Amino acid sequence: MPAKQQNRPDQHGWAEATYRKARKKIFATQSVCAICGRPVNFDLRFPDPWSATVDHIVPISKGGNPADIANMQLAHLQCNRLKASKTNMIVAVKKAVGNRDLPLSLDYSTYKHS
Repeated sequence: MPAKQQNRPDQHGWAEATYRKARKKIFATQSVCAICGRPVNFDLRFPDPWSATVDHIVPISKGGNPADIANMQLAHLQCNRLKASKTNMIVAVKKAVGNRDLPLSLDYSTYKHS
């Protein structure tokens, strides 16, 4: 039996259009990861762990508004994954990303890191 897909309102629901507009604004106005404090390289693309993503400050699963730009901040994909659904985490990302941190289905050694 396939796993039940979770419907996130920012990806497939009422908040999707507003979220996408806010995401563009955040990418245009912010340049530092709000979690680790390091610069974000917008040339890197998913699934690179240092690619840009939007973090919900108060996670949607904890009642955070998925479409409110005040509840969003710029983050590295890796930092956002480490934060997960926590609400008060500061991540000091100082070590190199290794195989224990990433899925083994891709060769991440070919990606440029900032």
